[in-house]
Amino acid sequence: MSVDKSKQAKLAFVASDAPIAQQAKAALTSQYGGVSVEDADIIVALGGDGFMLETLHGTQHLPAPVYGMNRGTVGFLMNSFSAQGLRDRLAKAEEEVINPLHMAATCVDGTEHKALAINEVSLLRAGPQAAKLRIHVDGKMRMEELVCDGALLSTPAGSTAYNYSAHGPIVPIGSNVLALTAVAPFRPRRWRGALLPQGARVTFEVTNADKRPVNADADGISVKDVASVEVWSAPEIEHRILFDPGHGLEERLIREQFA
Repeated sequence: MSVDKSKQAKLAFVASDAPIAQQAKAALTSQYGGVSVEDADIIVALGGDGFMLETLHGTQHLPAPVYGMNRGTVGFLMNSFSAQGLRDRLAKAEEEVINPLHMAATCVDGTEHKALAINEVSLLRAGPQAAKLRIHVDGKMRMEELVCDGALLSTPAGSTAYNYSAHGPIVPIGSNVLALTAVAPFRPRRWRGALLPQGARVTFEVTNADKRPVNADADGISVKDVASVEVWSAPEIEHRILFDPGHGLEERLIREQFA
């Protein structure tokens, strides 16, 4: 889909609740004008990575891409902030398209919950004892028992976030793979995860869930006391993000590996 990045492109400004982000929104709206997100050609998000994920989820039904400017902490998905020359930056911006993950979680009480995750779907122990997980990939059992603090399945875009902190690999954009990573594995002690095709469907079964409760999380949407969680890619959903030239996700992922 083409993006109207002309000097006349209609801009919508959205911001996190942080005072610095709200101040930036007021200044930019005063300088460049603004429309609703439904009428925008480009959505400008002001905040940190968490707010960027919130914006992408909230506007995925709209055709406008999102251009983020960092008014938060990390800002891996954001561009640097400047109130000057915004329309010139937008005209030169490069587009990245990323796909989220589906999460379908079934709880111990039988309730079912669905969510989307741009970064990762994670399972974490909810009590003092380690979690015990059984892992299936495309219906075939690949690990009988993983004793751990948790496990996660990450997209390439999210591979530098929680996945990397858990010693998972950084996955290049466009590689069409997902990273399956254990969080503090106890048994098998030396297991460091796996790289799976983007089309793989991964099912985590929680064994002994009453004694060893586990929670699941998809980009901040938490589900307590899960019995099983199925995760798979959502290629039918496209999140379109704009970056300044030379500062796109591919460059950032490479740069992160040499930091």
